[in-house]
Amino acid sequence: MKRPFIAVTALTLATAISFTSVAEERPASEKRLHTVQINSLEDLKAYFRYDPERDIIVSGHRGGMMPGYPENCIESCEKTLSMMPTFFEIDFSFTKDSVMVLMHDLTIDRTTNGKGRVADYTYEELQGFRLVDRDGKLTPYRIPRLKDMLEWGKDKVVFNFDNKYINTKGVSDEVRKASLDYYIRQLRPGGDWSMYHNIMLSVRSLDEAMYYWNAGIRNVMFCCEISSREMFDAYDACPIPWDYIMAYIRLSVDPRLQEVYDLLHERGVSTMTSITGSSDKVKNPRDRRVCYLRDLVSEPDLIETDYPSEFVDLPRSRAEIHALQDRAIEGNRSVKADKAKKNRRK
Repeated sequence: MKRPFIAVTALTLATAISFTSVAEERPASEKRLHTVQINSLEDLKAYFRYDPERDIIVSGHRGGMMPGYPENCIESCEKTLSMMPTFFEIDFSFTKDSVMVLMHDLTIDRTTNGKGRVADYTYEELQGFRLVDRDGKLTPYRIPRLKDMLEWGKDKVVFNFDNKYINTKGVSDEVRKASLDYYIRQLRPGGDWSMYHNIMLSVRSLDEAMYYWNAGIRNVMFCCEISSREMFDAYDACPIPWDYIMAYIRLSVDPRLQEVYDLLHERGVSTMTSITGSSDKVKNPRDRRVCYLRDLVSEPDLIETDYPSEFVDLPRSRAEIHALQDRAIEGNRSVKADKAKKNRRK
């Protein structure tokens, strides 16, 4: 039976927040990685296929991060994977000697103890800098090559590639097209990425998805924004089969778009919200936790966050989510009953 969309107030979630408790850190000797084996395109499709009984998957944006662990870093990904099942969105840029390294920005100013454009350094020169975490604290970790990340993750986790050359200001149309063509060369038989089966490509538009599709790329899936009926209809009419698609539905589940979500689910397509610009920005830890609970209760199939580790002890199974929804509903009823009593006494 389909459960109705539930608008949950901060009050009822704050009341229900005791539903979970903070997880204790395991000793290093007891830690294991929550790996997933993706040995074929069919495995990748199965991983993202919609299943109403499946736990909500929390994805690490920019590889996930936490104190002492910077973004787009192998060590940070491994740390997160030791805590919970997940998959990682990662970004990369070209060095002066045409090596692809993990780096969200076109400069190293924000994420390292160095300064300047990635393209002005060779890979070897970049190894002279160290990565900093989100609080700006220096870590012992270095900028990794994309190849190193792919080798580390090939039997462990799925990667969602975000091509920053597509939407970054100051990038020319020529460079944008060159980056798309580079992806195509690497994904075609014999390319550097062709032997990996755990790659999804984030695309900014149907045109971008079709650019890959028309070039014969069939060994990856596409993360596509489908946040309106018009977008759904456009993808429904295109030649890309639905089992190649995972749907990004923007910052939150919108009850006005339930028809679109139902249509996607009918086609086996999972939906993902990205809260990097919303709940992740809440400063107070308790308030942020309430926001995360609200995000979970709204039941997207996947949630992308900068801080996946903060979801470790939050309810992610459908049974837990439904129990939390029921508690929130009961809390709303109690609040309404109390208000009615007070009104009758007046």
